[in-house]
Amino acid sequence: MTSLDKPTQDTEQDARAVTEAALFEAFGGVRGMVETVLPGLLFVTIYTINKDLHLSAIAALGVSLLLVVVRLVMRDTVKHAFSGVFGVAFGVVFAMMTGNAKDFYLPGMLYTLGLGLAYIITTLCGVPLIGLILGPVFKENLSWRTRNPGRKKAYAKASWAWGLILLAKCAILFPLYWWANTAQLGWVLIALKIPPFLLAVWLTWVFLAKAPAPIDVFAEMEAEERAEEERKAASAEEQGEAAGGRHRREA
Repeated sequence: MTSLDKPTQDTEQDARAVTEAALFEAFGGVRGMVETVLPGLLFVTIYTINKDLHLSAIAALGVSLLLVVVRLVMRDTVKHAFSGVFGVAFGVVFAMMTGNAKDFYLPGMLYTLGLGLAYIITTLCGVPLIGLILGPVFKENLSWRTRNPGRKKAYAKASWAWGLILLAKCAILFPLYWWANTAQLGWVLIALKIPPFLLAVWLTWVFLAKAPAPIDVFAEMEAEERAEEERKAASAEEQGEAAGGRHRREA
């Protein structure tokens, strides 16, 4: 390894580490996955054993609320836990209204379908959704749209990956919603929770790790503010010196 190679490799490693940290923050990491899977796993387990819709729904909603409480007690971010509560609550309400236990899964399936279409449509419109999600995490906001074309291309690839993976998942689940029973649908859905998600996150990491570095617009704004303050200070100093010169001449 030459002295010129090492800084380049260090920079690439730093970029990959930043990307990993950003993806971990955006998608919740291991804990976020557990919070996503646990309510549905509890629902299908209880329903498989005793076929009691009410008990299964109450247990799923209860564990979702417990996960939020744990995060609040630990003063941790609650966005992933709250999203889980809302998802479970919609499922519970829908299943209770129809009396069909399979409808517990329907809101989540419709959300997955809508999200998959959103990834595809926003990419076709030139504003890939994954860029809108990760832009603030990387402190680049929307600068990638006009100032960083290589990064925009990476976001487009990642959004295509997310959209196609989610739509493929829907292509498996919706036929099962009509043809399978509640337990079969539930176990297949649980099995498809983590692997497609991990595949999409991994592909996102691959695309972004090879992309140009994000433009830190927050740092740019801070630099502009400091420069403006320095200009004002220099201007005030010049005015003070000029005023002092006039006083000396008048004296």
